[in-house]
Amino acid sequence: MRHFAGYPARERARRQVSGTHMAAILVTGGAGYIGSHMVRALLDAGHRVVTLDDLSEGYRDAVQGGEFVEGDIADRELVTRLLKERGIAAVMNFASFIQVGESTANPSKYYGNNLVKALRLIDAMREAGVDKFIFSSTAAVYGEPVEVPIPESHPLAPVNPYGRTKLMVEAILADYGRAYGLKSVSLRYFNAAGADPSGALGERHEPESHLIPLVLRAAAGSGPALKLFGEDYDTPDGTCVRDYVHVTDLCGAHLLALESLLGGGGSAAYNLGNGTGFSVKEVIATAERVTGRRIPVDAAPRRPGDAARLVADATLARQRLGWRPRYQSLETIVAHAWAFERRRAALPARSGDRGS
Repeated sequence: MRHFAGYPARERARRQVSGTHMAAILVTGGAGYIGSHMVRALLDAGHRVVTLDDLSEGYRDAVQGGEFVEGDIADRELVTRLLKERGIAAVMNFASFIQVGESTANPSKYYGNNLVKALRLIDAMREAGVDKFIFSSTAAVYGEPVEVPIPESHPLAPVNPYGRTKLMVEAILADYGRAYGLKSVSLRYFNAAGADPSGALGERHEPESHLIPLVLRAAAGSGPALKLFGEDYDTPDGTCVRDYVHVTDLCGAHLLALESLLGGGGSAAYNLGNGTGFSVKEVIATAERVTGRRIPVDAAPRRPGDAARLVADATLARQRLGWRPRYQSLETIVAHAWAFERRRAALPARSGDRGS
């Protein structure tokens, strides 16, 4: 087990927000994409942060402050000890595998990690008397959309093991809330994208499956030509439309959810998206403007299960949490991702990335 302590001056800065509760937070999967951004956001907000990650697929250098502990969220003895000894007030869980296709090909991996290990983590919380949990969920819990934009009242009918594992954890949280008083907020992301505006953090999935980094790798010449999966969808230009939400804005929603729980708020589930969809061709065109480079594209058949349009109705998060995304412009999202992409090749390599 390794530890890292020390808070740079930037991380000691506290947000001047009336009513903010400063607390010790355990971030699991904090060496991954969204998790590492969350660690930074929590530190900037003045919280004390403990990151737990087994580094099987995360990146140690992505955890840029607070205390780091290398370990498995399923190690109940370790987790219980950390929760008690560090005086943890709430847990944020990002320790998930996220590849939809892989979940279909290897469901055991996903049920074992995303479901079974999450349950062990939640049981360790119960043993330690920690009753506040923020869960990194997904729009995949809805399955094929029957209405767009998609509200939280949409039927929950995931069509792949990845989505099912997330929905099962949401069900566990609801049951534990009724039986044991656990308070939880599940945040259902649409398409997380972008990078920290400073360029210090960004997406490092290997293999990469998300559109924007794939487009930018094609632009940089560090990846193959982009595969365009289908051009005959019922959308304005024939390509799939998705709702891209900046990773920094996702972290802002987590901070608001944390403040709600620490302030005595109840359990809830919220969509996180901008409510605006962009097609694959629009993303490509935006990337060409941002990078000043032509994006090589190869046409390919449709992929099974790709919906034509997935756009969030995030009204509840705006109304109840007061969430106001700052970076809604697709050009800004791509520009921040491009700033990170230009430095990614110089960073330590890793076989993959766990942590939503």
